[in-house]
Amino acid sequence: MKAISILIPTFNGVCTSLVADLQRQAEALAVSYEIIVADDGSTDADTIAENRAVNQLPHCRYIEQPRNVGRAAIRNFLARQAQFDRLLFIDSDMTVVNDRYLSNYLSDQTADVIDGGVCIGGDAESLRHNLRYRYEKASEHEHTAERRRQAPYRDFHTANFLIQRELMRSHPFDERFRYYGYEDVLFGKQLRQDRIAITHIDNPMGFCTFESNADFVAKTEEGLRTLHTFRSELRGYSRLLTFVDGIHVPAVLTFIRLSHRLLRGVVRKNLCSSHPFPKLLSLYKVGYFVSL
Repeated sequence: MKAISILIPTFNGVCTSLVADLQRQAEALAVSYEIIVADDGSTDADTIAENRAVNQLPHCRYIEQPRNVGRAAIRNFLARQAQFDRLLFIDSDMTVVNDRYLSNYLSDQTADVIDGGVCIGGDAESLRHNLRYRYEKASEHEHTAERRRQAPYRDFHTANFLIQRELMRSHPFDERFRYYGYEDVLFGKQLRQDRIAITHIDNPMGFCTFESNADFVAKTEEGLRTLHTFRSELRGYSRLLTFVDGIHVPAVLTFIRLSHRLLRGVVRKNLCSSHPFPKLLSLYKVGYFVSL
C-alpha cells in the first residue's frame, strides 16, 4: 500500500489550513499517511495556540520544540520522526492549489528526490506595492519545471519536495545553516556530488503569503550573510556569487563598496517603504554582499 509522511517545519506561522487541506486529500486517497508539524521554537503565543488544533486531526501531530534549532536541523528532526518511507517536505507558508497534489506525488514510486516547485498566488492589485510579491512574480518564469530541469541541482528548493526516508537520513541537511538561506542549495550540491538524481515536475504549492517590505529586506540581508559565510562551498550554485567572483578589477569592487556605503540608507529606505522600486533590490544585494 502507498504511504507517505508529510513533514512541515514552522516558525511563528499558522499552518492549520494547510494541514487540513493535505489531510483531506490524504483521506480521499485512502493511503497510509501522517502529517507532522514541527514548531521550531516559535515565540508568538497566539500562533502556537492556533497550531495546537493540528493535534485534533486524524493522523496529525504538532510537535513543539523548546528552542529554535534552525532551518536545517528542524528538517532533520522531522525526518527522524517520520514512520513511512516517502517523506514530503512542505514549508508552512505554502498553500494547496491542486486537488491532485498528493496523488501526483504518489503516482511515482521510483524517484529518489522529486521537486514539485511553487507558483505565485495572491491578488495582484492589493499586492502591487509588496516587494516580495513583485520580486517573486517577476522571477516566476524561472521556476517552471522545464527551467528547473536545466539546472536541477542549483534550482532545487525545499518548499515542496519528496524524498526517500533512508536517503534523507543518509544525506541530512547541514546543521551549520541555522539562519535564513541556502541550506537547500548546499543540499542540492551534495546530491549532485553523490550522483543522486533530482526529478523536477510540475506539481506546485502556492506561495500566497508575503511579508512586509521591511521584513523581506531584513530576510534578504540575512540570506546574504549566510551566502557570505558559506561562499567557498556554494561557488557555482549562486548567481550572485558567480557575478561577484567575475569582477576581477579591484577598483570596481571598491567603487561598489563605496557606493553602497554612501547610498545604502536611501536605497534601503525606499525598499522598505510602501512604494518600493524593485529594480533597486538587485543593486542593493550586490552592494551589501561585497561590503560584508
